[in-house]
Amino acid sequence: MVAGKGNTFYKGVNKRVNCNLSQIHLSGHRNKSGRNRIVPVPVYIRENLVKGEDSRNIFSGELKPYNSDYFKSLWSKYKAQSKVLEEHQTLYSFRHTGAIDIFKRTGSLNKLQKAMGHSSLNVSLTYLRGLEVSELQEEDMPMIS
Repeated sequence: MVAGKGNTFYKGVNKRVNCNLSQIHLSGHRNKSGRNRIVPVPVYIRENLVKGEDSRNIFSGELKPYNSDYFKSLWSKYKAQSKVLEEHQTLYSFRHTGAIDIFKRTGSLNKLQKAMGHSSLNVSLTYLRGLEVSELQEEDMPMIS
């Protein structure tokens, strides 16, 4: 275990998770921006993680980590059986869905930018390009006398 800013972290496969699994610390070499990030883990995800010794995988509880293609293979199997997913939908598609959800819930472009790990607000805005936002209310429309 490693102590960091008042939290105790379990060391995993190139990531650290605090002891109550509420945050994952991603080192800079694990993400595109190259910056270290601390990402909150929602309760619905935490319920599926395995809390254990610092040398164990948080997804399986095993000593040996999943291979690098594990999640890609799992996605392919799920996609083949799914009646909901479209043919060209990828795991990355859900990043855009998540970005829209964050913005709808918070209304904050700054929170969206931080959550997505973007260095530029313009990049975050591209994730919202298909979002229809109602800016006008009925009361804003012209009145006929």
